[in-house]
Amino acid sequence: MVNGKRMTGRNGPTLRAQWLGQQIKELRESAGITLRHAADYLERDPSTVSRFESAEYPIRRPDLMALLDFYRVSDPQRRAGIMTLREEVWKKGWWDDYADTVDCRFIDYVWLESRAKEIHSFDSMLIPGLLQTPAYAGAAIRAAQPDRADGQVERGVELRIARQRILAKDAPCQLRVVLDESVLRRRLVDVGTWREQLSHLVTCAERPNVEIRLLPFDSGLHSNPTGIFKIFVMENPYPVVAYTETLAGRIYVEEPVTERFTGTYNRLQSMARSPRESTELILATVRELA
Repeated sequence: MVNGKRMTGRNGPTLRAQWLGQQIKELRESAGITLRHAADYLERDPSTVSRFESAEYPIRRPDLMALLDFYRVSDPQRRAGIMTLREEVWKKGWWDDYADTVDCRFIDYVWLESRAKEIHSFDSMLIPGLLQTPAYAGAAIRAAQPDRADGQVERGVELRIARQRILAKDAPCQLRVVLDESVLRRRLVDVGTWREQLSHLVTCAERPNVEIRLLPFDSGLHSNPTGIFKIFVMENPYPVVAYTETLAGRIYVEEPVTERFTGTYNRLQSMARSPRESTELILATVRELA
């Protein structure tokens, strides 16, 4: 779930559905209306309204419009934002075709990428998926899940490369990456493929919407020595969301918890080399491999 709870591989409501349910509940409580009164207004059972709020059951457009009226939500932007969120809950995206290939909770991650106007990323072990070549992506997937069948790995690579379209669309996502310098020394593939991946990283850094900074070895023990995280900044009505993962599952958190991630990212960025210095170091590593 959101707000710091782990999301495992089990089926459950999407992030979109949870956000919508939270907003419906907050509006009801702000209006001082009980579940019973809301249910009576809709001519439904209170348990049904409760399921709307817990995201166990998707709310249909007429019911949501009726509740917005009953809760006295008159601001046009607020109403439009909530209705847009309801449409997102029902909408299928291209990524849903991969639901049988990856952890179903990772589909939420792909949806977040597709809606983000900015992504801030810290990686200490791997080059992030949005900047990977197909060969490197395949090696990374195999390293993380050595038991996966070849066909599943191929589908995983396909999804990873398809996700990169957000960097090249008309209004592209702004990607800001801090990479621990050790990533340049952690080679998952043969020399030729690794050279190709690092050269691709330099090419990506030339995009106006991509910034890559390397956190040098001599920076010492920094403020996030335990792993990776991402921060997704989206337009209203969506909150800022931070993401991290552990062996126990994927974790998504919202504001105000995201402030801790933002503060950590800002500190890491201030400790990192400039984009130009970082590109020069990557190029130097490529030359070493020649």
